[in-house]
Parts: sequence; C-alpha cells; structure tokens
Amino acid sequence: MGNYAMQEKYHIVTYGCQMNLHESEKIAGILRGMQYVETPTLGDADIIVFNTCCIRENAENHAFGNIGALKKLKKQKPSLIIAVGGCMTQEAGKTEALKKKFPFIDVMFGALNFEELQRLIEEKKRTKKKVIEIREKEGEIVETITPYRASYPNAWINITYGCNNFCSYCIVPYVRGRERSRKPEYILAEAEQLVKDGYKEITLLGQNVNSYGADGSTGMTFAELLDRVASIEGNFRVRFMTSHPKDFTKDVVDVMKKHSKICRLVHLPVQSGSNTVLAEMNRRYTREKYLQEIQMLREVLPEAEVTTDIIVGFPGETEEDYLQTEDLVKQVNFASAFTFVYSKRAGTRASTMENQIPEDVQKDRIMRLVELVNSLTRQKSETYVGKTVEILCEGFDEKKGMYLGRDEFGRMGYFNHDTDCIGKFIDLKIIRANGISLYGEVVDIKD
Repeated sequence: MGNYAMQEKYHIVTYGCQMNLHESEKIAGILRGMQYVETPTLGDADIIVFNTCCIRENAENHAFGNIGALKKLKKQKPSLIIAVGGCMTQEAGKTEALKKKFPFIDVMFGALNFEELQRLIEEKKRTKKKVIEIREKEGEIVETITPYRASYPNAWINITYGCNNFCSYCIVPYVRGRERSRKPEYILAEAEQLVKDGYKEITLLGQNVNSYGADGSTGMTFAELLDRVASIEGNFRVRFMTSHPKDFTKDVVDVMKKHSKICRLVHLPVQSGSNTVLAEMNRRYTREKYLQEIQMLREVLPEAEVTTDIIVGFPGETEEDYLQTEDLVKQVNFASAFTFVYSKRAGTRASTMENQIPEDVQKDRIMRLVELVNSLTRQKSETYVGKTVEILCEGFDEKKGMYLGRDEFGRMGYFNHDTDCIGKFIDLKIIRANGISLYGEVVDIKD
C-alpha cells in the first residue's frame, strides 16, 4: 500500500441494520480498490461516506445532525469529499432536501446504485462539480464487488435484495426495490471462501429469507440453500435473518434439525399480537398462525429460541390491541425482543391512516412493553447460571476489560483470559447473569 500518511483516507458512517453494515463493507471494498485506506478519525479523512437508513425517523435525524456537523470541517478542508447514500437518499424528496440543507455535499447516490460509487467519485474529482445520481428502479445484482470485512469472526452474506411485502408502515420496498434473489452458486462460493478464510459464523441476510427463489429464478428454495450452506465442511455456525411469519415453513426447521451448525434461534418478527392491527399492517398472517408456527418449531426443535420485533402505537391500536401483544409476548416467551414505537414514514399507507396514536400513549405502551420484555429476558438469563455453554468469542470489551461472545441463542457472555480468544469457540461455565448478559469462567477453548 505504501506510505499510509501519503495515501488518501476514507471514513464510513453507517446507520441501521446488519444489511446496511454489510453494505458498508462493500462500500469499503470499493474505496480500498481505489487505493483509499481507512481512518477512524473524521478530521483525517479525504472522503467521508454516509450510508443512511430511513426505516425510522430517529435514524434520519441522526444522519441529518452528523452531516450538518461537517460544515466546519468542509470549510477548513475544501478538498474533502462528502458522499451521502443509502436508503435516505432513495426516499422521495430527500435528495432535494439534502441538497438544499447541505450544499457542501459532493456526491449523492441511492440504495439501488451504491455499487457505482467509484465512477461517481471519479466524476467528482474530474469535473470538480457536485455529482448526484439516484437510480429509480432496481437493476441486475452486481457480483463483482469484494467486501472489505471488518467483523471477524462473523460474516454476512446477502441472499436476497429488496422486498415484495409492502407492510403498510414500511418504506423498504420503496427505497430498496422489488425482491431479487442471488444465484445459489455465488452464495455458496462466497460461503466456502469465508470458511476457508477462517470465519466462524455466517449469517444469511434478506428482508425475507424464506421467500428466496420464490420467483423460480434460482432453482432452489431457502430450505435447500440453507442445507447446502450448512453442508460446507468446517467448524462454523450458520444463522439467517429475517424470517417472515407468512412464509416460515417446516422444511426450514427440518434443515435446522439436520445440521448442528445451524443456530437454534429464529428471528421471527410478530410486530403485534392483535389480528386487527396485523391486518392494518398488511402482515398477511394472524396471531393464531404465528402461534402455530412457534408450536411447530418447538415440536421439531424443543431447544429452539425465538427473537422478534414489535411495534406499539400503530395507527388505530387500542388498549385492548396492545394488551393482546403483551399476552402473546408472555405466551411465546421470546429470548429477546426489539421493541419500537411506530414511526410515521411519508409515502407509506400507514402515514395517511386516521387515528394516529398520541405520543404520550405511545410512550406509555413502549415503557410497559420494555419492562415486560426485560423481565422475561432476565428470567431466561438466570436459567444459564451454573450451566456450561459454548460461545463464539467475538471481541474484547475495553471498558469491561473482558472478552465477549455469543452462544447460539444470541446471549452475550463475558469472561477473562490471558491469551487472545477472538475467533475461538469457548466452553464457558456461567457464574452469574446480569440482565441480558452472562459472566463466566473458561472451561475449554476450541478452534
């Protein structure tokens, strides 16, 4: 690479989910292919790329605030290139709003054309003019980008892009396009290479992994793909997310049972326990169907755990609707739950619905739900005490001065050790639990 001090440097700011984090790895791969090197410091960067999210309002607010904070740096360093892309720029009207509010942005690109970033940067450098290019429709999947992965021992693999579900509250289909599935040969080759490179946990990603290949373009179902990935030789784990309850079927659970490599954890977002609200959300399943799927999962895999997403304060949600959600949470006894207050997204059907819930009611319900979820999570954590579990060591927590890693059910465990354990499977005897976290002593270390 040559002298680091003489090379141009990049810094990426990422908002949102694992899908965005993995996309930022691809953006990093593009920049490194242009001979940029990474810097953790904004002030040292020659290019700063914002990979934005617009799923919830607070993510947009964070992005606006952090982009605005660069005005002074851009004035001090005119050669700095500021690029903004991702879901937010793809959202109707947001590009114009960004142009008006932050005229110092140099490059804007959308979630549907991030792979063209090199060309856009080169055009900016050549012309010295602002470059804005937002593709309006999804194109063919680009398979030529090599991600720069910074998440060892974990790795993510996209198996689908986009979404066809059009839940009434969700903006994803409008900013990520229609659902497209990658060819299985690319996915399997990527997974095989990751295992050869020593990665110990592979997560298959999609807005709805269960509908992989549903259009017949891949010649393979998700269950068949999962089977093929888990059949790769090597000592590693497999996860997948996100599953949609309308498409979650027994063939997937049967494959989970077949392979011990597949974590016994399913992320199955329920969103609400009320059939009335589910219908208004356009989720296309009922409370009863969801509970039947949980029962099916636990009959085939009694040890399996479930995590979920829940939205409270959706337009028209009554107190009875909310209480039905609480009841479902108690029935399922989730391993953990990501809880959210409904966020109004312009362009979605829910944003035009009547009976928007007052903020004080939303806050009351989310606080009650969080308290319930936390109490159940703490109870589950306590059941670990005295047991020995296998965790994959993912890193070192500088604040705690301890190594950390997750078991197959996603529970975080902390421990002390005098040698580097990152990327190792650790048999950990749990000594105590604190909320969602476990603390233990090392029994054995395995590659």
